[in-house]
Amino acid sequence: MRDNLVYKILKNHIVEGELKTGEPIALKIDKTLTQDSTGTMAYLQLEAMGIDRVKTKKSVAFIDHNMLQQGFENADDHKFIQTVASKYGVYFSKPGNGICHQIFLERFATPGDTLIGSDSHTPTAGGVCMLAMGAGGLDVALAMGGGAYNINTPKVIKINLIGKLNKMVSAKDIILEVLRVLTVKGGVGKVFEYGGEGVKTLSVPERATITNMGAELGATTSIFPSDERTLEFLKAQQREEDWIELKPDEDAFYDEEITINLSELTPLTAKPHSPDNVAKVSEVDDIKVDQVFIGSCTNSSYEDLMKVAKILKGNKVHPNVSLVIGPGSRQVMEMIARNGALADIISSGARILENSCGPCIGMGQAPGTNGISLRTVNRNFYGRSGTLSGQIYIVSPETAAVSAIKGILSDPREMEVDIKIDMPDKFLIDDSMILEPATMNQEVEVVRGPNIKPFPIGKELSNEINGKVLIKLEDNITTDHIMPSNSKLLPFRSNIPYLSEFCFNTVDTEFPKRAKEYGGGFIVAGENYGQGSSREHAALAPLYLGIRAVIAKSFARIHKANLINNGILPLEFKTIEDYDNIDLTDDLKIENIQKSLDEGIVNIKNLTKGYEFKVLVELTKKEIEVIKVGGRLNYVKLNI
Repeated sequence: MRDNLVYKILKNHIVEGELKTGEPIALKIDKTLTQDSTGTMAYLQLEAMGIDRVKTKKSVAFIDHNMLQQGFENADDHKFIQTVASKYGVYFSKPGNGICHQIFLERFATPGDTLIGSDSHTPTAGGVCMLAMGAGGLDVALAMGGGAYNINTPKVIKINLIGKLNKMVSAKDIILEVLRVLTVKGGVGKVFEYGGEGVKTLSVPERATITNMGAELGATTSIFPSDERTLEFLKAQQREEDWIELKPDEDAFYDEEITINLSELTPLTAKPHSPDNVAKVSEVDDIKVDQVFIGSCTNSSYEDLMKVAKILKGNKVHPNVSLVIGPGSRQVMEMIARNGALADIISSGARILENSCGPCIGMGQAPGTNGISLRTVNRNFYGRSGTLSGQIYIVSPETAAVSAIKGILSDPREMEVDIKIDMPDKFLIDDSMILEPATMNQEVEVVRGPNIKPFPIGKELSNEINGKVLIKLEDNITTDHIMPSNSKLLPFRSNIPYLSEFCFNTVDTEFPKRAKEYGGGFIVAGENYGQGSSREHAALAPLYLGIRAVIAKSFARIHKANLINNGILPLEFKTIEDYDNIDLTDDLKIENIQKSLDEGIVNIKNLTKGYEFKVLVELTKKEIEVIKVGGRLNYVKLNI
């Protein structure tokens, strides 16, 4: 049995462990990325490690999440990231240059390399055959310092694409179909490797749309082979020297195989409030639309916006619709400005946003009360748009543009327009807004604004934990539920004491008060706890409020790693009945924790109800060591 594509890359980067499904391995990381929402914390952690210079092939810091400078906080944080990046050897992409994943795809992604980024949509680079994974800020800091990245060997699932997409059906519809079939929990512990004849019909930007939104499956990552289409893209980006051919062996082994016939797909939409709540547009159309947003790291490429421009040309946005468009990068913006497509978009009545994440993360353009908003984003979680009553539908750029004209959710196949796009032989290259770091012998003063506060560090694990259940949560709680990251809160991304006051704000506004009153305690949750963003703040804010353990039916991969990294125990219910029997403010007690962790099962006493139940410890030996000393930063300091 020969190697699949994923195993070929893993074998070239494994530094510890053995490639057996579910077994822990450590990987050498070639490149890293950060963005401003998570980057300040990552660089504070990098400083705390005491290294002189990053050890990766290349690390890049991007400013793309919050550029609304309503006060000093954002400008100060951006200056901190710029100066600390320069000092430690990290490239810096200035505000306005664009979204990290779009720029990384254009200018930095290299087939066959490994990448981790402090953003859950880092798998976008899988569109050019990188093994690209989202991670917490501390994991990225450790990789920049030369440390390995620890994961469990994933299952490799082949998504076999056959046929060819019909007109007005897009790559967005492919990944929505995968989500419909597998759900937001269907990718846990898995990598999705795309293959089949249908792959050849997809451009790199289309592939990147699919790998980007593969994060919503809970997958470790997604990846496409490096082939002629990859070479075509890199050559147009004047990076032909970065290309290598990379594909699986003919008789490669896969744990599972799923076939999708592209010819049979129709335009799809994910209805509120989950990316897997998928239906055919034709079955839910005629819904009156208030707002349309075309952009985000999922669908803001040159190819996407050229198709949108062709649909909008000669048409006007419906009087009752606000259409906003955010190009993914300065390269995209300048190219559509030069060829006239931007003029066609503006003439239709669309509003043009800065090259940034924008509405996708609730950064402006929040819909009105009960507003229906069609968005080409990757997530439509409750409250993420900035309006709790907002109804967010995820759609393709084609569906979004046609619906903006008609004023109702519409099947784009009803509109007769030629949207075939010829990819340019040469993209416009101008890297002047990507600043090179200082050389090793240069002195750089790191500028810190008053909003940057020390981050909480976990304490050594005691042998006994007592505390109350401070909140009980349902399934699929996202990091947006745990620690919202909207336009009001994101300026305080470096101020954990302030952010903690809003922990679980969309679910239970009394949680911070309760946590302080009882001096910390436990979080109890259902399945897939912590899905969504990689933001470490969803672990740091509970840590600051005294959370010692989270007991859940199951955890999302990145958030579980963030809990471990910060010294919070992730425990899993052995039986569902035990979850059902726990209530808010129940008193829980765990004894002999040190020994129990090593044995893989922990006994918990519910003092309020007068019974005991068992929870599982799904941790590696190294993760247990990290938990015992109070987190990975403590572990690294002890083991340097």
